[in-house]
Amino acid sequence: MNLNSEDATTEKPALELLQNLGWEIMDAFAETDGALPEFSGRERLDEVVLVKYLRPALVKLNPLAPREAIDATITELQRDRSTMTPVAANQEVYKLLKDGYKTDILDDNDEPITIYIVDMMNPANNTYVAVSQFWILGRLHKRRPDVIGFVNGLPLIHIELKAPDKKARDAYTDNLRDYRDTIPQLFWYNQFIVISNGTDTRVGSLTAPFEHFAEWKRINDEGEAGIVSLDTTIRATCEPARAIDIIENFILFTVGDDGKVAKIVAKNHQFIGVNNAVISLQNGNDGRLGVFWHTQGSGKSYSMVFFAQKVLRKIPGNWTFVVITDRLDLDSQIYKNFARAGAVTEPEEQVRADSSSDLQIKLGADHRYVFTLIHKFQSTDGSEMPMVSDRNNIIVMTDEAHRTQYATLALNMRKALPNARFIGFTGTPLIAGANEKTKEVFGDYVSKYNFKEAVIDGATVP
Repeated sequence: MNLNSEDATTEKPALELLQNLGWEIMDAFAETDGALPEFSGRERLDEVVLVKYLRPALVKLNPLAPREAIDATITELQRDRSTMTPVAANQEVYKLLKDGYKTDILDDNDEPITIYIVDMMNPANNTYVAVSQFWILGRLHKRRPDVIGFVNGLPLIHIELKAPDKKARDAYTDNLRDYRDTIPQLFWYNQFIVISNGTDTRVGSLTAPFEHFAEWKRINDEGEAGIVSLDTTIRATCEPARAIDIIENFILFTVGDDGKVAKIVAKNHQFIGVNNAVISLQNGNDGRLGVFWHTQGSGKSYSMVFFAQKVLRKIPGNWTFVVITDRLDLDSQIYKNFARAGAVTEPEEQVRADSSSDLQIKLGADHRYVFTLIHKFQSTDGSEMPMVSDRNNIIVMTDEAHRTQYATLALNMRKALPNARFIGFTGTPLIAGANEKTKEVFGDYVSKYNFKEAVIDGATVP
């Protein structure tokens, strides 16, 4: 073995680390030219779903389901999606992963049987197999990605590697772009991609340009010294529970102004920050969840969506999110951000409050989201703000939580929603004068991602 080769310097250490994290390791190099070893269970090289692992996983996760429901789910997962755009095919599979497949087969109550594909609640119940040198046959070409992470037989994680004397960018420009064209069926299932030359290591999605592949330098805490390495990134993203968390809660499909759909995978600071906020909510404090300071340009609006969607999936309760801004254009924009990401499906007029009285009506209805200006939290005649709702399952997410005019209005929110939970999102640090008022409503920092860190990471420009 060449000690400076890609295999010795990046692939072998990556596989050893994955094995230490709980993945079963397989080498598929010999699986080519019609010689298909039994370990994969494939009949043809154009297959990318390993039914050998998928079927027992579905049976395990759905023990009462009849065989025909399991068979129908496997057929649906293997279905040819080549006539769809790659991102549409990927989004369709992603929905199956999160919500399961509703079959046409009825149970004893004449209800369709839903088959769950990945155990999102207990990641240890899934099977994790990392296959190196996995040959895949496309319509015209045969390709061999470096490492594919199969979860319950589905190729959800792709790790593409280069030797240290090459650039990580080469894994993107020379390999990934080619794979998307030549073996597109692999990317119907992919949830995130890691590219690395051992040191320069980045994570992104199938639609992301190289510039949007981001470093994951920290594993558990924002206070860690950031280390850019393949080892750190694999530990931060591929440890089974973390991988499932990313897949379930930190992926969005957003529609741009041009109508094109982009797949967004959270960046390291968003993953840590949002999980800090969720922990704060779970701790059941006095309703002050904290201030979430992530500097401008670092994806704060997406972090708000990630937070709301994780709470809705992982924390029991009939939650309502009240999203607050202090300018009409921001109110419109933040609604569009949630709507384009698929978090809000209701028409704008149903969830955006246009007056104080309309806000009270909307908070009394059963909406997942209500969008309003902070100025709606005041009476029109100058009297003291009345209580609007005493529900304890309202979470108020305020954008730019410490602007000067928030001092009185933010306290009005507390009076209007005395049992709500409050979290303030801001792109700038707390300033003198507003600092104490902000803490009175929202509490201390729950997450910090400052200017220097954002510039170093390339998340925002200097």
